[in-house]
Amino acid sequence: MAEVTRQITVEMERQVGELTWPPPQGQWTYEDWLRLPEDSWQYEVIKGVLYMTPAPNTGHQFISRELLWHMLNFVKQNQLGELYNAPIDVYLPGQETPVEPDLVFIAATRLNIISKRGIEGAPDLVVEILSPNSWWRDRRAKLPLYEETGVRECWLIDPELQTIEIYVLRDQSYALLGQWGRGEVAASPVMAGFEIGVEEIMPSLNSQ
Repeated sequence: MAEVTRQITVEMERQVGELTWPPPQGQWTYEDWLRLPEDSWQYEVIKGVLYMTPAPNTGHQFISRELLWHMLNFVKQNQLGELYNAPIDVYLPGQETPVEPDLVFIAATRLNIISKRGIEGAPDLVVEILSPNSWWRDRRAKLPLYEETGVRECWLIDPELQTIEIYVLRDQSYALLGQWGRGEVAASPVMAGFEIGVEEIMPSLNSQ
């Protein structure tokens, strides 16, 4: 009888859980995030709000590949630390659920924040490649979150405008270091000495 009662209780809890899931925006938790399907969509929960974006397009992947290649060569040659590209989970300080930047740099002096499940702390530099489906999340949710949690430098790359913006942390707040377009060269303060011509990582205008 006790076993039957237990099974009934478990089934009732399961049904109640299904009725209350998914939770309303603003109330998503780590446990809710774990229940999401493993498919082609990217799911991020930021301050209780679920953001969903489809798989990146070819322009996004072109930029990610080219910038990764240039940055990785520079990091390796100068033994600066470690560089990762998405998908990788980044657990920012004080945040229950991870975020997933397009590129993540960890300085050599802070490699202890790298674990098997991802990055356990604020990276030194992150890169976000904007898209029509992600620009609101990247600019209005993730950029302030990176600022709040102490990410020293954040790149926002806009494939439509063909620009690179770099934000640097000064007195616990982000300052826009600059915005660069085709024919100009962006430089990273955190990854000292690294420079990249904007056109080196952008697909040709004809392929947009």
